[in-house]
Amino acid sequence: MHVDEKPQKVNKAKKADKKQRRCLAIIKSDCDVTPSDDPTPYLAILNVGLSNGLTEENLLQAANKSSGKVTEVIMLPGKSYCFVVCATLEDSQLIYLGMHNVSTIGQQGAVAYLSYIKELPALAGKSEWNRHLPSGLVVIPDFVSEEEESTLLEAIAADGKTSEGSGTLKHRIVKHFGYEFLYGSNNVDPSKPLDQSIPTACDVLWPRLENSSSTWDWSTPDQLTVNEYEPGHGIPPHVDTHSAFLDPILSLSLQSDVVMDFRRGEEQVQVRLPRRSLLIMSGEARYDWTHGIRPKHIDVVPSASGGLTTQARGKRTSLTFRRLRRGPCDCSYPMLCDTRQSKAPQELSASLATQAVSLEQQNVHEVYDKIADHFSETRHTPWPQVAGFLESFDPQSVVLDIGCGNGKYLGCNPQLLAIGCDRAQGLLAVGRRKGQNVFRCDCLSVPVRSSSIDGCISIAVIHHLATGERRLAAIKEMARVLRPGGRALVYVWAKDQRKNDKKSAYLRQNKAVNKERTTEQQQRQKQHQQLEKLANNTPLPVHTNRTEFQQQDVLVPWKTKDEQRTTYLRYYHVFEEQELESLVAQLPEVQLTKSYYDQGNHCVIFEKISKNSL
Repeated sequence: MHVDEKPQKVNKAKKADKKQRRCLAIIKSDCDVTPSDDPTPYLAILNVGLSNGLTEENLLQAANKSSGKVTEVIMLPGKSYCFVVCATLEDSQLIYLGMHNVSTIGQQGAVAYLSYIKELPALAGKSEWNRHLPSGLVVIPDFVSEEEESTLLEAIAADGKTSEGSGTLKHRIVKHFGYEFLYGSNNVDPSKPLDQSIPTACDVLWPRLENSSSTWDWSTPDQLTVNEYEPGHGIPPHVDTHSAFLDPILSLSLQSDVVMDFRRGEEQVQVRLPRRSLLIMSGEARYDWTHGIRPKHIDVVPSASGGLTTQARGKRTSLTFRRLRRGPCDCSYPMLCDTRQSKAPQELSASLATQAVSLEQQNVHEVYDKIADHFSETRHTPWPQVAGFLESFDPQSVVLDIGCGNGKYLGCNPQLLAIGCDRAQGLLAVGRRKGQNVFRCDCLSVPVRSSSIDGCISIAVIHHLATGERRLAAIKEMARVLRPGGRALVYVWAKDQRKNDKKSAYLRQNKAVNKERTTEQQQRQKQHQQLEKLANNTPLPVHTNRTEFQQQDVLVPWKTKDEQRTTYLRYYHVFEEQELESLVAQLPEVQLTKSYYDQGNHCVIFEKISKNSL
C-alpha cells in the first residue's frame, strides 16, 4: 500500500508558514523590519543567529549550495536571527528556495526559515567590537610559540599549590606559585611565600617585555595564578585588588581563544584574547575597569569579512602574573581602590549610625508619602516567585505583608487571611480603597502578638534601613511574630544586577543602551550634579538610574511624571551576595530553608524553629 505523500507535504508547508509568521512577528517587534511578499535583495534568517550558535561560515556554505551569491552577512549579538544581502534579486530567490524550510543550519539540525524583507534593520552595522580599548590595555598576539606553549603547560602541571572544590573555584582548577591568592579576601599574605616559585620555564617571557616594562613598577613577577577553564566556565567581573599588586597585571592565554569583558559603569568593551596571546592591563585598564569572562560554550567574535560569527570554546589555561605591592596603593582611580575606600566605609558606617532615623525619615518615609500615587501605578504585577510562596500556604492561614506598599500581594491567594502594614499613609490609602486589611506601623515595631502568624513576607523593604543592626532587627521582628513552623520570605535589592551574565529588568530598562551617547552623557552628568546638590547633607553618593551599582549605600532618584517633574532621592542599602543569608544566620530561632536570586534581588525563605527543637 502506497502512502499518499501529498497531505504530508501540505502539512509541512502549513507548519513552515506558521513558524515563519511567528518568527517574523518577533523580529518585527524587536527591530522593526517589514516583510515583503515580493523578492528583495534582503533576506532574514528568522530562527538561527549568533545566540544559538550559527557561524558566518556555515551560513555562507548553505547559501553557496543554493548557487546564490551573498555580498554581506549581518549577525547581531544575542539574537536568534540574522540577515543576508544578496548580489541580485535572482541570487536572493535562489537562496530563498534553496534554504527556506530546507537548510538544516539550526541547532541539532533544525531547518531554517527565511523571509524577504524590504530593508535592513537600523541595528545593522553597530558592533560592540568597534569600540576603543580602555587606556592601558594591550593584547600581544603570538607572544609564545606552540613549542613554548607545550613547555609552559608541562611546567605548571608538574608543580604548584592547587585550590579546587570551594566557593567560586568549584567549576575550575586553580594553581598558585610564589604566593597563594586568597579568594575569600581577594588578596595575598606576603608573610607566607609558597615553596613553589614561578617555574623557570617562564623566564623566556621577560626579555620580550623589556621595552614596555621600563615604565612599570616591576620587571619580573613574584606571583603566578594558573586557571584551567573548561568550555562553559567563566569568572565574574572583578578588579585585581589595588593594594595587593603593583601595576600592571599580565595574563597569558594558552590552548584556546576566549572573549573577555571589560566594564566601567555603563561602558562595556569586549576583547578577544587569541590562543598564545599576552594581555597587559595597566593604568586605567588595570585600576578603573573590571574584567571577567562570561560562562559560555560559544563566543561571538569578529569574522574575517568584518562582520560577526561564533567560535566554540576549547579548554583554556591562563597564566596571570603579578608582583606584590608592599604598602598602600597610591593610584589616582578611587572608585575601585581598596586603599582609598578602606577608611570610607568606617566613616560612612558611623555617619549612617548617627543619622539612621533622620535619613530614613527624610529619604524613605517622606519620599514614599510624596510619590505614593505614582509609585503605586508602577507596582501592579506580583512577582511569580512571591506569588508562588503565598500559594504554598494552607487555606485560612494568616499571612502578614510587612511593608505592603499598595497591597499588590494581599490578593494573590484569596484563601488566605492576608494582612498588610506600611509606614507610608499614601500607599496604605491605595490598599484601603481596594478593601484590604491594612494598618500603619514601622517594620521595626510591628504591633502583632508573638508567635501568631503563619507566614510573613517582606518585599523590597529592609534595604531602606540604614544600618546592619536595624536590618537585623527587622528580620528579628518577622521571626518574633511567626508561630513555630511559620515561614517568611524576604526580598532585597542586589548590588550585582546581573546573574549568569543576564541583565536584570532594572538594567534592561536603560533606554540609552543603543543610542548615540555623547550628548546624552553630558545631560546625564548635568542632571547628576543637580541631584548631588539635593544630597549635600549626607555622605551618600547619588546613583545613576538603570546602571550598575558602584557602592552599597546610595541615594536612588525617583522622578515624578507630573508637570513639575520633581526628583526625590530614596536611600538604599543594596546587598552583596550572601549578606542577607548572614543576617538570617544570626537568629537561632529560625533556620534558612532557601536562598536564591530573582531579577536583581537577593531572596531568602526561613522557618521559625519549634520550641521543642531549640
